[in-house]
Amino acid sequence: MTAQLDSFYPTQVTFGTHDEIHRAAAAALDSDVFDFVEGGAGKEITLRANLAAFGHWRILPEPMSGVATPSTRTELLGMSLETPVVTAPFGGDALFHPDGHLAVARAAQHRGALSIVPEAGSFSYEEVHTMAPRAARIAQLHPFAHAAAVAERVRRAGFDALCVTVDCPVGGFRTRNMGNRFDPDQRLFAGNLTGENGAPGVAEVFGQLLKQGGSVWNWDQLTAAAADFGLPWIAKGILTPATAERALAAGASALVVSNHGGRQLDPAPASLDMLPGIRAAVGAELPILLDSGIRTGSDVYLALALGADAVIIGRSAIYGLAAAGEAGVDRVLELLTEELRTLMILSGAATIGDIDGTRITGAAS
Repeated sequence: MTAQLDSFYPTQVTFGTHDEIHRAAAAALDSDVFDFVEGGAGKEITLRANLAAFGHWRILPEPMSGVATPSTRTELLGMSLETPVVTAPFGGDALFHPDGHLAVARAAQHRGALSIVPEAGSFSYEEVHTMAPRAARIAQLHPFAHAAAVAERVRRAGFDALCVTVDCPVGGFRTRNMGNRFDPDQRLFAGNLTGENGAPGVAEVFGQLLKQGGSVWNWDQLTAAAADFGLPWIAKGILTPATAERALAAGASALVVSNHGGRQLDPAPASLDMLPGIRAAVGAELPILLDSGIRTGSDVYLALALGADAVIIGRSAIYGLAAAGEAGVDRVLELLTEELRTLMILSGAATIGDIDGTRITGAAS
């Protein structure tokens, strides 16, 4: 794949809601590709639990608060964001639109968000970073034998942090894909198989992810490798306080509380349900992102109130990408931020830091 994205910011966007974007994505994609996006592992219990968890909470109104122009600005590992939203490092992005993560990162840059560039993407780390250097500042890698070489590569490319996906030693048991005999073109996952300007590639990743008994690391191996990363790194796939503490002992500078969108272990707890306990275990200062189940601005608000500093969106970004490329992702980010801003006004939160547990309550049973 090569980076050939034209600038495209229309003066009008036809999508009024997230549901409209979702329907447009479904119409744009072949049914097996849409199932690849929508589906989860096993019986999809975790997939459903992620969405249901947000319904267990309510936001408390604060009338007459005087808040009229709340700020959604925040910071993550020294990187400034205009909105507390980060796009996920989903692979095979050109399955959903020819511009893939080039479009995702450009939309994130336009909205002042951050974008995690995937290892198994359709475009190289370098291409995406060059296209949107203010957004594409975090590079994903999997903890396999090539990790140190990838870290060196992305450091030279200008990235500011790494996102290490620790919950994917093998692909989840994804029954929809199996039923569909889903067999995508592996070239769409191969943007980083060879490096640019002599940089090392990551050609072994796919075999390790697709077969049982691949090269599965433990925390000691990751600890040793991370000592040479030369960049702060985020552990993605943390779902218990004990695992959070182990990631910190390995050198992680931030955590992503995530069950991989219900696509790995099923049944597993909903990410949102596990967030408060993990926050309590690691303290108030450590950056935490919440991944899995974010669909609306109210989901973002609740995640922040329960202990996250920012959220990661995967499926929602794919819906926008499939529906209208860069403009579709841009609209998703706009809707999330505008709803969050509205909720901040209604609940009296002037800044992202004001959103905490005092502004929510459990739903009546």
